[in-house]
Amino acid sequence: MPARRRHGGETQPLSEHYGDLVRVALIEARPAGLQTKQLVVATRLTPSQVARGVRHLRDVGAAEHLTPLIWRRKDGYLFSDEPSDWIAYEKKQFKLVLGRLTRLIPGTLDPHLARHPEDEWAQVAVAQLTGVRATLAQLPKT
Repeated sequence: MPARRRHGGETQPLSEHYGDLVRVALIEARPAGLQTKQLVVATRLTPSQVARGVRHLRDVGAAEHLTPLIWRRKDGYLFSDEPSDWIAYEKKQFKLVLGRLTRLIPGTLDPHLARHPEDEWAQVAVAQLTGVRATLAQLPKT
Protein backbone atom coordinates (compact mmCIF):
# COMPACT_ATOMS: atom_id res chain seq x y z
CA MET A 1 0.00 0.00 0.00
CA PRO A 2 1.46 3.42 -0.93
CA ALA A 3 2.48 5.73 1.89
CA ARG A 4 -0.03 8.46 2.63
CA ARG A 5 0.04 11.94 4.13
CA ARG A 6 -2.80 13.69 5.93
CA HIS A 7 -3.70 16.98 4.32
CA GLY A 8 -6.73 19.03 5.34
CA GLY A 9 -8.52 16.02 6.83
CA GLU A 10 -7.87 13.88 3.74
CA THR A 11 -5.15 11.37 3.11
CA GLN A 12 -3.02 11.84 0.05
CA PRO A 13 -0.48 9.38 -1.44
CA LEU A 14 3.02 10.68 -0.78
CA SER A 15 3.99 10.53 -4.46
CA GLU A 16 1.04 12.82 -5.21
CA HIS A 17 2.13 15.19 -2.42
CA TYR A 18 5.70 15.19 -3.72
CA GLY A 19 4.40 15.77 -7.24
CA ASP A 20 2.36 18.74 -6.03
CA LEU A 21 5.42 20.26 -4.34
CA VAL A 22 7.60 19.73 -7.43
CA ARG A 23 4.88 21.14 -9.71
CA VAL A 24 4.50 24.30 -7.60
CA ALA A 25 8.27 24.82 -7.52
CA LEU A 26 8.50 24.44 -11.30
CA ILE A 27 5.58 26.78 -11.90
CA GLU A 28 7.16 29.40 -9.64
CA ALA A 29 10.44 29.08 -11.56
CA ARG A 30 8.78 29.51 -14.97
CA PRO A 31 9.92 30.13 -17.62
CA ALA A 32 13.21 28.86 -16.21
CA GLY A 33 13.65 25.26 -15.14
CA LEU A 34 15.15 23.70 -12.05
CA GLN A 35 17.85 21.08 -11.69
CA THR A 36 17.26 18.27 -9.21
CA LYS A 37 19.44 19.95 -6.56
CA GLN A 38 17.45 23.16 -6.96
CA LEU A 39 14.19 21.22 -6.62
CA VAL A 40 15.52 19.64 -3.41
CA VAL A 41 16.14 23.11 -1.98
CA ALA A 42 12.88 24.61 -3.27
CA THR A 43 10.68 21.76 -2.06
CA ARG A 44 12.64 20.68 1.04
CA LEU A 45 12.34 17.10 -0.22
CA THR A 46 15.12 14.54 -0.48
CA PRO A 47 16.48 13.72 -3.94
CA SER A 48 14.54 10.43 -3.95
CA GLN A 49 11.34 12.24 -2.97
CA VAL A 50 11.90 14.75 -5.77
CA ALA A 51 12.36 11.83 -8.17
CA ARG A 52 9.06 10.32 -6.95
CA GLY A 53 7.39 13.69 -7.43
CA VAL A 54 8.75 13.99 -10.96
CA ARG A 55 7.53 10.45 -11.75
CA HIS A 56 4.11 11.35 -10.40
CA LEU A 57 4.01 14.46 -12.57
CA ARG A 58 4.95 12.41 -15.62
CA ASP A 59 2.38 9.73 -14.82
CA VAL A 60 -0.52 11.92 -13.78
CA GLY A 61 0.12 15.58 -13.11
CA ALA A 62 1.24 16.83 -16.50
CA ALA A 63 -1.78 15.25 -18.23
CA GLU A 64 -4.15 16.71 -15.63
CA HIS A 65 -2.72 20.18 -16.09
CA LEU A 66 -2.10 19.79 -19.84
CA THR A 67 1.46 21.06 -19.58
CA PRO A 68 4.25 18.70 -20.63
CA LEU A 69 7.10 18.25 -18.20
CA ILE A 70 10.40 18.18 -20.06
CA TRP A 71 14.05 17.99 -19.06
CA ARG A 72 17.02 19.71 -20.67
CA ARG A 73 20.63 19.37 -19.57
CA LYS A 74 21.15 23.12 -19.24
CA ASP A 75 17.77 23.96 -17.66
CA GLY A 76 16.76 20.86 -15.72
CA TYR A 77 13.04 20.11 -15.36
CA LEU A 78 10.59 22.64 -16.68
CA PHE A 79 7.10 23.21 -17.97
CA SER A 80 7.32 24.71 -21.43
CA ASP A 81 4.55 26.21 -23.51
CA GLU A 82 6.58 25.78 -26.72
CA PRO A 83 5.66 22.80 -28.92
CA SER A 84 9.20 22.86 -30.37
CA ASP A 85 10.54 22.16 -26.84
CA TRP A 86 8.15 19.23 -26.43
CA ILE A 87 9.11 17.77 -29.79
CA ALA A 88 12.84 18.09 -29.09
CA TYR A 89 12.38 16.35 -25.73
CA GLU A 90 10.20 13.60 -27.22
CA LYS A 91 12.73 12.94 -30.00
CA LYS A 92 15.52 12.60 -27.43
CA GLN A 93 13.42 10.15 -25.43
CA PHE A 94 12.73 8.06 -28.54
CA LYS A 95 16.47 8.03 -29.31
CA LEU A 96 17.18 6.76 -25.77
CA VAL A 97 14.61 3.97 -26.11
CA LEU A 98 15.98 3.10 -29.55
CA GLY A 99 19.49 2.88 -28.12
CA ARG A 100 18.36 0.51 -25.38
CA LEU A 101 16.52 -1.70 -27.86
CA THR A 102 19.44 -1.64 -30.25
CA ARG A 103 21.70 -2.96 -27.48
CA LEU A 104 19.13 -5.46 -26.18
CA ILE A 105 18.67 -7.32 -29.44
CA PRO A 106 22.32 -8.15 -30.25
CA GLY A 107 23.44 -8.23 -26.63
CA THR A 108 20.77 -10.49 -25.19
CA LEU A 109 18.20 -11.79 -27.65
CA ASP A 110 20.56 -12.78 -30.48
CA PRO A 111 22.77 -14.88 -28.16
CA HIS A 112 19.59 -16.38 -26.67
CA LEU A 113 18.44 -17.43 -30.14
CA ALA A 114 21.91 -18.68 -31.07
CA ARG A 115 21.85 -21.07 -28.10
CA HIS A 116 18.16 -21.97 -28.37
CA PRO A 117 16.96 -21.24 -31.93
CA GLU A 118 13.67 -23.06 -31.32
CA ASP A 119 12.69 -20.81 -28.39
CA GLU A 120 9.35 -19.39 -29.50
CA TRP A 121 9.38 -16.53 -26.99
CA ALA A 122 12.76 -15.24 -28.17
CA GLN A 123 11.69 -15.54 -31.83
CA VAL A 124 8.55 -13.48 -31.18
CA ALA A 125 10.46 -10.94 -29.09
CA VAL A 126 13.08 -10.38 -31.81
CA ALA A 127 10.42 -10.10 -34.52
CA GLN A 128 8.36 -7.60 -32.52
CA LEU A 129 11.31 -5.56 -31.33
CA THR A 130 12.76 -5.37 -34.82
CA GLY A 131 9.53 -3.69 -35.93
CA VAL A 132 9.51 -1.37 -32.95
CA ARG A 133 13.15 -0.50 -33.56
CA ALA A 134 12.39 0.43 -37.18
CA THR A 135 9.54 2.66 -36.08
CA LEU A 136 11.58 4.34 -33.35
CA ALA A 137 14.42 4.95 -35.78
CA GLN A 138 12.05 6.96 -38.00
CA LEU A 139 10.42 9.10 -35.30
CA PRO A 140 13.38 11.41 -34.54
CA LYS A 141 13.83 12.03 -38.27
CA THR A 142 10.37 13.52 -38.81
